[in-house]
Amino acid sequence: MEPCRGPRGATNLQWESQESLAHERVKHDERNITVPQFMDFHDDLKLPSDAIEQITRDTKEHVADQFGVRQVELFHNADGKVFCLLEAPDAEAVRQHHAALGVPCGDVHEVAGLL
Repeated sequence: MEPCRGPRGATNLQWESQESLAHERVKHDERNITVPQFMDFHDDLKLPSDAIEQITRDTKEHVADQFGVRQVELFHNADGKVFCLLEAPDAEAVRQHHAALGVPCGDVHEVAGLL
């Protein structure tokens, strides 16, 4: 199977089968690959503590979902303001990631860090 490619042609993840994408969480491989990063904002998303714990675990373990989306960081406050920084093949994968979680997803912006 061909590797997934991001909007700049960067290889994201290689998969043995399409079914593994749909049924398992997978770990991004450790090679030095540039994967596009995206930021989105949720105005009123109060996350339960178990959801924050799961996101924290997946982030630390570099776990990606079936769409190839990996949480890099999540910024939130008690008022329900949430910013998600994600690695993903493209913006559509970010939208699919949110839809699968039942979380509304507004604008998705590709971003790059300074370092």
